[in-house]
Amino acid sequence: MSSTTTPYLRLLTTTQFAFNTGFYAVLPYLATHLGTGLGMTGWLIGLVLGLRTFSQQGLFVIGGALTDRYGPRPVVLTGCALRIAGFGWLAFADSTATVIGAVLLTGFAAALFSPAVESETAREAVRHEQRTGTPRAHVLARFSAAGQAGAFLGPLLGSLLLLLDAGFRAACLAGVLVFVAVLAGHARHMPHRAPVTRTAAHRGALRHVFTGRPFLLLCLAYSSYLVAYNQLYLSLPAEVQRTTGSQAALGWFFALSSLLVVCAQLPLTRWSAGRLAPRTALVAGLVTVAAGFAAVPLTPAGPGGLLPPAALVVLLTLGQMLLVPAARGLVPDLVDDRHLGLATGALSSVSGLAVLGGSAATGALLDAPAPVRWAALAAIPLTGAALALTLPRGVDGKRGAESEVGVGLKASPIRSGGRTP
Repeated sequence: MSSTTTPYLRLLTTTQFAFNTGFYAVLPYLATHLGTGLGMTGWLIGLVLGLRTFSQQGLFVIGGALTDRYGPRPVVLTGCALRIAGFGWLAFADSTATVIGAVLLTGFAAALFSPAVESETAREAVRHEQRTGTPRAHVLARFSAAGQAGAFLGPLLGSLLLLLDAGFRAACLAGVLVFVAVLAGHARHMPHRAPVTRTAAHRGALRHVFTGRPFLLLCLAYSSYLVAYNQLYLSLPAEVQRTTGSQAALGWFFALSSLLVVCAQLPLTRWSAGRLAPRTALVAGLVTVAAGFAAVPLTPAGPGGLLPPAALVVLLTLGQMLLVPAARGLVPDLVDDRHLGLATGALSSVSGLAVLGGSAATGALLDAPAPVRWAALAAIPLTGAALALTLPRGVDGKRGAESEVGVGLKASPIRSGGRTP
């Protein structure tokens, strides 16, 4: 069984690394720049950051639909060009209106780029699985690990520029250079694909995708993971503050999470892909995430009170490493191949909306007694695991999906890897 990937898959994986490196060289320092550099008030900073998230995550479905219609190449190249323009604009933006315009542009650029690259990676992973027998989860795990490596190195690049007194503008321009390289790589190596002629099936893509019960169940299960993962930015800081009296150690926990993915993602996926069906890996990952929340009140405070938040970060990250490749690998089996881009974008958009709605509810739990708070948070991924158990059981997920939905989609030759649970 060969695990050697194709040059095209290596391009897509390298792209994910570079894209996240350039992005995270800027994003962690944006709030400070808006506050100290431009003098924005707290509520306005929150509004700007919220608009950036919405223009990206909420609009993934648009990027996915455009990918299905025109192919990944023009969508990826447009996304790179818009990210270059957005970061260049942000480097020199000095008013509220110009900053908002710049962050909206950078967010929409990712809404084009990411679903195109993710759906193309999923499609190529399935083809690679069919040619070599290597489970698609291996390819998707490399893709995920590359993104985490970029998320780890990007802030270090931004910090280095700030330590050299180059400033936020230099970080933005460094990001521009990274995205210029990504644009050049895809312009040279990404294959051309003729635009798809619109048929009745394509015009009804939204109906086909959003009325497919198995795919909607996957969206809900994946949403429970993202709502839980968002607690790294909400409940984890509160717990670190409570146990240590400050948030000085918070950065180390984020570094721990990224390093775990970079170092352990591929070995863990190799182990799970040979032993667990995708649905089983998804359920196991969600249960592991739930265990992370349950462990917080059960873990002894330990040195400096850092053991409970460390247990949360380790278990949540392990759960993420199990479930994300499995969830991404299930998408091609639950939708028609012609709608893969739309479905990939929809998975992120639905999950983003769930996070937006769930943030207020989980934020209200910060004032609840600790046992109640952590039990309620654990119930979120456990609910997702229960939903994931209702996904199609057979190895041919697409055939199971069609029989449940009854929409008469044309089956593609894609088949799911792994064993039946």
